[in-house]
This record gives sequence, structure tokens and C-alpha cells, in this order.
Amino acid sequence: MIGRTTRQASLFYFAFAKEVAAIQDVTLDEIDALLQDGELLELASEKLGGRCLRSKDFGRPGIAPDRLLRCVVLKHLKRWSFRQLEYELRHSLLYRRFTRFFEDPIPDFTSFSRTFALFGPDGTRQIHQRVVQKAQEQKLARGRKLRIDTTAVETNIHYPTDSTLLADSLRVMTRALKRIASGCAGQPLKVVDHARAAKYRLLEICRAAKSFTEASRARFQDSYGKLLTLTGQVRRQASRVLEDLKTRKLKAEAGALLTVLLAEGQLRHHLPLVDQVMAQTQARIFEGETRSEGKILSLFEEHSAIIRKGKPDKPTEFGRLVRLDEVENGLISGFSIAAGNPADQQQWLPALENHREIFGRVPRLATADRGFWSAANEKAALDLGIAKVVLPATGRLSAKRTAHQKQRWFRQGQGWRAGIEPRISTLKYQFGMKRARYKGEAGFQRYVGWCIITQNLVVMARHSHKVKQGIAVVKKE
Repeated sequence: MIGRTTRQASLFYFAFAKEVAAIQDVTLDEIDALLQDGELLELASEKLGGRCLRSKDFGRPGIAPDRLLRCVVLKHLKRWSFRQLEYELRHSLLYRRFTRFFEDPIPDFTSFSRTFALFGPDGTRQIHQRVVQKAQEQKLARGRKLRIDTTAVETNIHYPTDSTLLADSLRVMTRALKRIASGCAGQPLKVVDHARAAKYRLLEICRAAKSFTEASRARFQDSYGKLLTLTGQVRRQASRVLEDLKTRKLKAEAGALLTVLLAEGQLRHHLPLVDQVMAQTQARIFEGETRSEGKILSLFEEHSAIIRKGKPDKPTEFGRLVRLDEVENGLISGFSIAAGNPADQQQWLPALENHREIFGRVPRLATADRGFWSAANEKAALDLGIAKVVLPATGRLSAKRTAHQKQRWFRQGQGWRAGIEPRISTLKYQFGMKRARYKGEAGFQRYVGWCIITQNLVVMARHSHKVKQGIAVVKKE
């Protein structure tokens, strides 16, 4: 059942309110006022009510919508884990007041994790749209200027090498088989754990890779061959076990039925990925083919892509490409998570269309870096009615193009465009968008969305505080 947003104060509340009144945090107080919005609470209630058939009016009371919204924002604002969120809420009067828990007990971190996931990608986008609408109502985001850029956000995976992916495959399959064996205890199913052998093969591969001699190359391929053989053996056993479960040769005990079903589902999900890992390893190590169709970078975050942005310190990143659309005053009005690693030129028109959908008109100034430039993109923006299109051309410029780009408004537009670079840095290092910590593709989208929502709320809160300070100064004078 959805928790209530109206609560009766207890006797302890009066002592709590007296103590917490002396604690102030300007940013949290302004964000608290922004989150006291009927539409935001309604969106949160809708997501909480969609967990089960009668989650709205039946069962134990869960986290209230106003508390849920504030906990999500506080977590991303402070870059905490779920365990840290629970710990800080239990130990801070200020955070209890902000999240509206007051003197009530704090939920377990696992409850926070499960409840936050209810928003999903769609719910996160709806909340982001509502926050942008509130910025428009405050006339903080007018949509007259737009700057666009893309950045790579890493998924939470280790560096993907073929050897470690094979070791992950062995570990995942063995773990699932052990659970099935324990759930079918009355029937013979022997599962051999090859973790130690896999570790030795990884060490051998690491040592052999440091030398480029023929002998080292032979040892390198030999160790990979042994690791592939081990993975293939466990893969065939997993296929036989799935077939035995299907034909009822293996039967789960009554008390372990759920455990066996979950392990069976994990095997069915991971076996195609294991096949792809084995195929790409065989192609690269023994056939010399470095490019393979549908390359897998992780068994757990299979949506990860290889992204090359040309950074000297990190030429290759593993994650997803995120497009950011920023308007005046540092507000991120729109974002998009691309599949794979598309060229920036393909992101220009979707960003303009998204801006027109949000604000009802195109901006007067639209700008991006030279990666977005093409003659077709510039012409399309002008055809949409954008007065100032600032897209620096690539390559050797003609005299006419050089004169065009030296105009004062063009150079001012380039200077304003540069402001999105520190905005990306702020999102990554202050709000934790450098690496997405939630699991799966839906979790990735949810994590990126809430980082952007929290950043927008902080910008709006600081603007509101400045406005109030200005009003106070005028009254004093």
C-alpha cells in the first residue's frame, strides 16, 4: 500500500522540530520547496501503485511518494550508495527533515533499492519533463538558446578482455548449476568448480601477453585454448541440465522450487552470451579477426558499447553515448541515450526536434561543436527557422566560410557553446554521472536521468535563493 503524505505528529515530533529548527541548508530547503509539487507526487504515486495489482490500497504501508522523491534526489545529490543513504538518514536530523521521515523509522537499504527501481526509464523521463516545466514556469528556461554535446557514460563493468569474460562465464554457469544441484538434492548432479584452474589460466595469459616472442605467443594461445575448453565443458553440462529440467528428469524439491527456477532462468539468459564470448575469443585469438558481429563487453551489462571520443588519457571507453541539450541558466532540457556509438552528426536534428516539442518553438541560437557539423545539418536548422546556427565547419575553409565564422555573433555563439563542457564535468564529478551504478539497461537510463534531474533541481534552487536575496535587499533599502 502507498504510504500517506499527510501524517499525524507524535509527542516526540515537538522535541525533534525544536532541535532541527536550528539546522539550515539553503540548497536542501529550496529543493524541498520545489519537490512539493502535486504533479511530481502524482507521478511517484502512480509508479508506486504499479508494483502489484492492488499496491495502491492493499498490503503493508510502503514508502510515501514525497519521501521517495526526496530520498532519490538526496542520494544523487550526495553521490551515496543505498547503504550510505540508510546510514545518513539514521544519523542526521537535517536529512530526516528533508526526506520527511522525522521521527519515523528508516527503511532498510534493500527497500530503497527495490522502490527506486519502480520509476523505470519512462517514469524518470516524466519526472524530468515536469522539472523542466517548473523551470519554464519560473521563467528560468525560456528556450531561446540551445547548446548540444555528447559524452560517454561508463557502465559499471571491469575492463573487458576475452580471458576475463571467459572466467566470468565459468563463474556464472557454475554458480547457477550449484544452485540447481542443491535444489535437486535427491538426484545425481555433480558440479565441478573450475575457479582455481581458470585463475591459473588467467595468470598464464597475463604473463605470456607481456612478451612478443614466438614461444610466448604459443603459450598465450595454449592457455586460451585450455580456458576455452573448460568453458565449453561447463557450457555443455549447462545445456544438458536445462534439457533434463525440461523433460523432468531433474525435479526440484518442494522447498527449493523458486531457487531452481531462478537459476534456470539465469542459465537461459546467459548461455547465448557465453556462446558469443566463446565465438569472439576463438575469432580473435586463433583466427586473427579483431572485429566480430555483436561483440559482448560484459555478461551483466550486455548493452555496453565501445566508444572512442579521441581523449588522450582514455582513448577507449565502455558504456553508452549520452546526448545533452542545455538551455539558458544551465538547465538540461533534454537528453538521449544512443544505442552503440553513432556519429554526433546524427544527434543534431533529434535535439532540435526535441527542443521544439518541449518549448513549442525552435531556439533563436543553436550551437554545437564541429563534430555535429555538416552542410545538411546547417541547412536543416536554417529551414526550421533558427536565426543563428553556430556549427563550426571541419577541414580547410573557403574564404566565404572563414568570413562567415569570423562574424561577431558566430564567435559569441562559440564562446557560449563552450559552457556545456563544464556542465558535463559537473554532472560527472559532482553528481556521479561518470559511471552509472544501477544494473541493466533500464537501470543505466534511470541513473543518468536522475543525475540530470538532481542537477536541474540544484540550479533551480540556487536561482530561487538568489531571487529571494535580491527581494530582501530591496525591502531593506
